[in-house]
Amino acid sequence: MSTGRKPPFRAEHVGSLLRPPELRQAFRQFSSGQIDAPAFTAIQDAAIAQAVQMQEAIGFGLATDGEFRRASYWSPVIDAVEGLTVRPANFSFRDASGETLGFIAPYADGKLQRRRSIATTDYAFLAKTVRRAIPKITLPTPSTFHFWRGPDAYDRSAYSDVVELLDDVAAIFRAELAELAALGCRYVQFDEVALIMLADPDIRRTVTERGEDPDRLAGLYIEAINAAVAGRPADMRVGLHMCRGNFRGKFLSAGGYEAIAERVFGETAIDILFLEYDSERAGAFGALKYVPREKGVVLGLVSSKTPALESKADIHGRIDETARIMPLDRLALSPQCGFASAASGNPLSPADQKAKLRLVVEVARETWGEPK
Repeated sequence: MSTGRKPPFRAEHVGSLLRPPELRQAFRQFSSGQIDAPAFTAIQDAAIAQAVQMQEAIGFGLATDGEFRRASYWSPVIDAVEGLTVRPANFSFRDASGETLGFIAPYADGKLQRRRSIATTDYAFLAKTVRRAIPKITLPTPSTFHFWRGPDAYDRSAYSDVVELLDDVAAIFRAELAELAALGCRYVQFDEVALIMLADPDIRRTVTERGEDPDRLAGLYIEAINAAVAGRPADMRVGLHMCRGNFRGKFLSAGGYEAIAERVFGETAIDILFLEYDSERAGAFGALKYVPREKGVVLGLVSSKTPALESKADIHGRIDETARIMPLDRLALSPQCGFASAASGNPLSPADQKAKLRLVVEVARETWGEPK
């Protein structure tokens, strides 16, 4: 894995992969009591091994476990942390047609206490499964445990304000990174939704109407990320994926990065920014002028939301456009998000997913000569 200013890999993917049918069935069977925990784990292990083999065969230098042990990208935290449950979110997913879809969000009904690790078991299995690839672990950011319910995200008998809540969440992730580092993990990606939602004018108005200051929240979320990664080993690379929402092909927000770019790109203590640029909703590349020289950017130019395969010519053209703003050596390529932020997955087939992943690797090789 490379060090320095450039991203560690030229061909990347964000983390989650479509669950194979046998794994989706196993989730249902385990939930209904038809299979026990060891049988469920064995099915997960087999599916992860196949996913790793697929990633390495396509040519990726990294591999994730596809988040195959998770119901959603943040669900393991609910299981690992005392004081967390779920309630309906105060936002809805939507699509271009206007169809909306509700979802659940974390809720602190008591003081948060880390009962066990969140992802160390996942990392240990992944590390022994990869052959050539570097294992990458994904985690949600602290804002996940506040933003979607805002002032209603915590019981007032447990927390007096959002600062106190975020301090505890950051401490939980700081302990998690320490345990991951002790196991040898050196590549972690945090998935952040709230900060880019705060760049959407409509959402900023909603946040203001619920009695909160969008700019203050952005600052608190940046501080929480920095507190979460404080003390990590110098050779642990940390990425920040900024996501506009990814659930069954739907999204949560629209608009470019301009409203939050200078603060988020400049102040977060991370190494790599994973930025979504797969549709007009993402805005133009101009905000990249705020990326500090010490940080790399992974361009999410391939959509994980639709089966239509992008053209190489279009992707090359957009990379060239970006390279006029920041050096090509500090750029990489990926899909804009995972293919299954929740177990239900996006409306693509496994063949669509593989074609898009292969496209990322091929364009990266043509652009940078990597992976080799």
